Amino acid sequence: MLAASLSLGLLAEVLLDRERWGLGFPVLVAALVGALAWLGGREGWQRARPNAWLLVPLGLVTGFVAVRDSPWLLSLNVLTAGVLLMLLAHFWAAGRVQRLGLTGYPAVVLGAAFQAFRYPPALARSSVDVRGLRAHTPRLLSLGRGLLLTLPVLLVFGVLLSAADGVFSSAMDRLLSFNLGLDVLVGRGIGVAFSACVAAGVLGHALRRRGAKEWGDAEVEPASPRLGLIEALTLILTVDALFLLFAGFQVAYLFIGDASSPASGYSFAEYARRGFFELVVVSLLTLALVMALTRWTRRETPVAQAVFRAGTSLMVVLTLVILASAMKRLSLYEDAFGYTLLRLYTHVFMVALGAALAWRAVTLWWRMERFAVGAFATALCSVLALNVINPEAFIARHNLERHARTGTLDVELLSRLSADAVPALMPALSLLSESDAALLLNSHRDRLAPHDTLPEWNVSRFLARRALLRAGPWREPVTP
Repeated sequence: MLAASLSLGLLAEVLLDRERWGLGFPVLVAALVGALAWLGGREGWQRARPNAWLLVPLGLVTGFVAVRDSPWLLSLNVLTAGVLLMLLAHFWAAGRVQRLGLTGYPAVVLGAAFQAFRYPPALARSSVDVRGLRAHTPRLLSLGRGLLLTLPVLLVFGVLLSAADGVFSSAMDRLLSFNLGLDVLVGRGIGVAFSACVAAGVLGHALRRRGAKEWGDAEVEPASPRLGLIEALTLILTVDALFLLFAGFQVAYLFIGDASSPASGYSFAEYARRGFFELVVVSLLTLALVMALTRWTRRETPVAQAVFRAGTSLMVVLTLVILASAMKRLSLYEDAFGYTLLRLYTHVFMVALGAALAWRAVTLWWRMERFAVGAFATALCSVLALNVINPEAFIARHNLERHARTGTLDVELLSRLSADAVPALMPALSLLSESDAALLLNSHRDRLAPHDTLPEWNVSRFLARRALLRAGPWREPVTP
């Protein structure tokens, strides 16, 4: 394990100590998983098989690091890969991911990350023969004293001999003028040590001797209900009535009426901003409320269970209408002002929130304890969906389509997009003015000027460079 950790630390320094990340990251993660499978052996793999499905999203999100160039997606993919690695390390020996409760996922990830700090020192202590080193201590001390006596004598004789002969002095100057590059060596040594400690932590936590009771070994125990059914139904039906009234107004205006213009007295920006965040917060609070009521409400009879499920399901359905209203408001804002990364990511977040709400409604009637794994799967699917959508290319295409309709375009925004957007921008150069086209080409060419090494290779940057090469030279705008 020590050899594997040091090898992975050296490999991480070679692959990741780069200006850009690309192919090296999935190669490193594959090497880490391969080392885990090799050290665990056949018996370890047999125990890990029930949770081996985590390898599929892990492979996808790490592979997308070598596909997408967006800094936002890079951060999201690396963070997701870290979470999946912590889950995989915790559940390699036993347990089931799907048995975790909603708070179990962050607890396992953070716990595995903190526990991983214990293993590198323990691994070093058990692998290094301290007694053997102590046996050689007298000889090492003698060698040190000899060097202390030798250095001043060599310094005095060297100065005198250099003063006696100019040729010898020049040769010694050339010999001693080399640069060891200690700053680079120290930096790389620290990088290798840090990466090796991370690898040792993951491997050690995955192959540890498990305790008697850990997260995921058994299903989450239900809480003792403390809230009466009448109190809960009073709250549920009141909230349902309020949501129904609000949803009626939203459907009448946004989905049936004339929503091409904002409500009277508001601009597009004011109407969208005024309601959007509030509606998203309402959706989040409703999800939390349904979960709390499900956990703490007493339902002793089948009739009470059915009434409670019907009331909370109606609350979830009405919340989905409210969430659709928030998405409609954001769409109005985007039609008026165009797409940005924040607006697009917010769209995906709201879709994920809607999926979590819908899954909560399903688990009210079937396997309530499986809500957490469904929410976790929704989060993973959202990350993968963002990678498939390719947000920056999506923004470039839709903003150019909007430019064709309205004649307005934020060229500065397009020039700041990553290489993901370049192939989508190239067909529209002829529709832009010379100054705008030159700005786009020059900004992206400057950003992609350094060519990637093999660990940095990335699909989007490769396609972007090829598209820029095909575009050919573009005449600079003539300043008056």
